[in-house]
Amino acid sequence: MTFSQIATKLRCGEIEVSDFLISFCERIEADNPRLRAIVCEAYDRQKVLEQVRRLKERYPQPCSRPPLFGVPVGIKDVFRVEGYPTRCGSALPASLFEGAEAISVRALKDAGAVIMGKTVTTEFAWFEPGPTRNPHHPGHTPGGSSSGSAAGVAAGFFLLALGTQTAGSIIRPAAFCGVVGFKPSQGRISTAGIVPTSPSLDQVGFFCLDPSALAVVSSALIPDWKPLPELSQQRDPVLGIPEGDYLNQASENGRQHFQSSVQKLQSAGYRIRRLNPFPHLEITNRHHLRLVAGEMARVHAFGYRSYPLLYRTRTVETIEEGFSVSNEELKQYRREGLRLREELQRKMASAGIDVWICPSAPDHAPEGLESTGSAIMNLPWTYAGLPTISLPSGLDAAHLPHGLQVVGRHGEDELLVVYCQRLWEVIRP
Repeated sequence: MTFSQIATKLRCGEIEVSDFLISFCERIEADNPRLRAIVCEAYDRQKVLEQVRRLKERYPQPCSRPPLFGVPVGIKDVFRVEGYPTRCGSALPASLFEGAEAISVRALKDAGAVIMGKTVTTEFAWFEPGPTRNPHHPGHTPGGSSSGSAAGVAAGFFLLALGTQTAGSIIRPAAFCGVVGFKPSQGRISTAGIVPTSPSLDQVGFFCLDPSALAVVSSALIPDWKPLPELSQQRDPVLGIPEGDYLNQASENGRQHFQSSVQKLQSAGYRIRRLNPFPHLEITNRHHLRLVAGEMARVHAFGYRSYPLLYRTRTVETIEEGFSVSNEELKQYRREGLRLREELQRKMASAGIDVWICPSAPDHAPEGLESTGSAIMNLPWTYAGLPTISLPSGLDAAHLPHGLQVVGRHGEDELLVVYCQRLWEVIRP
């Protein structure tokens, strides 16, 4: 069954919610010790069952139930959740991160979702990995920084999980774990109540098993979400392929897999336009990372001074670099991100492109847990704040998942979702 079919059956009472969620608890208890997608101290079966009891009391009649009634959800451990500690994948005291519950978490609860627990994140949602393993091949990384959210959806611990993206922290792990990842346009989902990495770049999104979840979940999380245009009323989108230095960042295996998706789409009648949208890619990537470093140093000024030995190496390197970034540089880098957005959308308009398509990651998930892989295929889109979806595009010869990254215009997330539903009909594994 698809996500939307399950959600409908839960609302209508065709699936008994208590039994349904107990089955997820059993799966977590059996497999999380091996995969480590959920923070151990942030999972409690009794908390899950208590949420179910309150939901059933509040909504005894199916006709009154909200859209995500009984849907099991994982929450990345940078979101504040009432009743759970927040540690951000770090060794710092949880008391440093206390505060009001995240607006996005409250929105999911109001929509009837059930919090199964908090998911593992890399340290402060940056590049120091956690212990989570890839459900497809436990010897490989699930990606990061939203490692546990992607792996937990792939492992069947929950149907939906919240994540954040500052570089490639939703799109990359979605591809590595073979699930759908959606990072909406910058600013469409509130970041209030999350521990920031880089406030100018942090963007909230989510993971799910299939595209049928995209609209119903987005309508719960995005206050101004508009009803989707009818699929039948939309022409097929014109697809742009960002060639040049950008596409050459992918490995030969990654490009071959991407090309197989392109061939499927061409065979289905989709029109393709090829151009180089990033003539200064190296500078774009460097300035994105300098912006992260500068803002991260300011976010962690107190914590790093107070607990310097509790920060891990890659985080320390980023914070130390950030101390050298001036306030004027930060303003410059923020302006450059907005200019990049305008330039990309101008190029889309002049070439008649509706969405960009490209690999979600340079290759499949790397072996080992020492690295979460590279975010280079995601950086410029994140810097520009454009809405991005990763669709599972099948396995390669190593039996590891890849993803197709689909990028739309800022603020046109609804149309991007419609287009992705169409593309999914062609590329679905």
